[in-house]
Amino acid sequence: MTPPETTTVALELAEIRRSVEVGFTEQRGQLALLVQRGEQTDKKLDDHENRLDALEKARWPLPSLAAVCGVGGLAVALWQAAGR
Repeated sequence: MTPPETTTVALELAEIRRSVEVGFTEQRGQLALLVQRGEQTDKKLDDHENRLDALEKARWPLPSLAAVCGVGGLAVALWQAAGR
């Protein structure tokens, strides 16, 4: 038979081992959750970047349209000035 002290030490070591394993399992779960959230954030950022690119591409005619209107206004003003 083993002395009671050895049995107690073995039981304590087994309990410590279980505690450490539970702690590691919790940490793995938390890290997996963080990785999942990071991937979701990356997807959202990509989506926002694509939407911003689409908005920037759709915006380009406005300055060109303003320049055309300005040139048209200048042409009308010169035409009126030349007609009088």
